[in-house]
Amino acid sequence: MEGLIWVVFTVLTVIPLLKLLPHFGINKYWALACIIPLGVLGLIWWMSIRLQDLERR
Repeated sequence: MEGLIWVVFTVLTVIPLLKLLPHFGINKYWALACIIPLGVLGLIWWMSIRLQDLERR
């Protein structure tokens, strides 16, 4: 049952990231990094760094 919950959570996370990542200049296929446990945190961190760079310009 836990595996099914993990798969549902992963799919619900990957789908929005496929649309968000290109706006930050990141290849959309990096959204598949959400499959690994800390991949979501890494992508959020990377997006925040890119957002700070975009705000400076």
